[in-house]
Amino acid sequence: MNEIKLIVDSSSNLNSDLSSNLDVVPLVINLGNESYIDDDQLDYKHFLESIYANNEKSGTACPNLQAWLDALTGSKKAIILTVTSGLSGTYSSACQAAKIYEEENPGSEVLVIDSKSAGPELKLLIDKLLELVQHENLSLVREDIKAYQEKTHLLFSLESLHNLAVNGRINSAVAKIAGMLHIRMIGEASQEGTLEPLDKARGSKKTIVSLFNNMKKQNYAGGKVYIDHVANLKDAKNLKEVILAEFPTAIVEIGICHGLCSFYAEKGGLMVGFEG
Repeated sequence: MNEIKLIVDSSSNLNSDLSSNLDVVPLVINLGNESYIDDDQLDYKHFLESIYANNEKSGTACPNLQAWLDALTGSKKAIILTVTSGLSGTYSSACQAAKIYEEENPGSEVLVIDSKSAGPELKLLIDKLLELVQHENLSLVREDIKAYQEKTHLLFSLESLHNLAVNGRINSAVAKIAGMLHIRMIGEASQEGTLEPLDKARGSKKTIVSLFNNMKKQNYAGGKVYIDHVANLKDAKNLKEVILAEFPTAIVEIGICHGLCSFYAEKGGLMVGFEG
């Protein structure tokens, strides 16, 4: 087990792993009058159904200070990786908790990292951190992970725009028309940590082509890839096949979006984290 504890929030689509000393702290999703904790007890099928049944303004809440402090308990050194500060107060909350923990536990050291992203890109960062923590020098870890972040990217495709319409991000009529015409939005996580549109594609095949072309535009050349999906294993597998057809030695793994990422990506959504 690593001496340095790794803590990440549930936007990573990961589960806690005692063997790696990895702890996942859940965010909360609020749908109308219902609140869902994004942990391994989440009734995923019911949650997805609730997203599409909900027509009231909804949102998410970052972990509170106590949740971070509970995760830090007993740690001499720890690293917290959070969803992008461009979309959530999670990073700020984690920084506050780290300061409190260090003050209450003299000699302890907590490094908080803003991923500037979400979903499968955080998986790449956790993989790298698991390598880096062997050095046990958090200053070196900070420098090395910052350099690695410049080589990782996140792309996503959205099949449903229901949530964006419900929350006033786009016109509801536009969302309905896009759904009827099978138009999918392609986007990326910017260097500033915001999610930005890149392209539009009609249908599954064109979406996969757009995603792969945009990967190559961001210097993808056969590095590690994580593909997380929301009830869309078929497209995830098809994208994996396209990647391997051109880069047969690439490591490409498919996973499922957990609650928070499912809330934003919705049914049919794909999130692709990759090394450029």
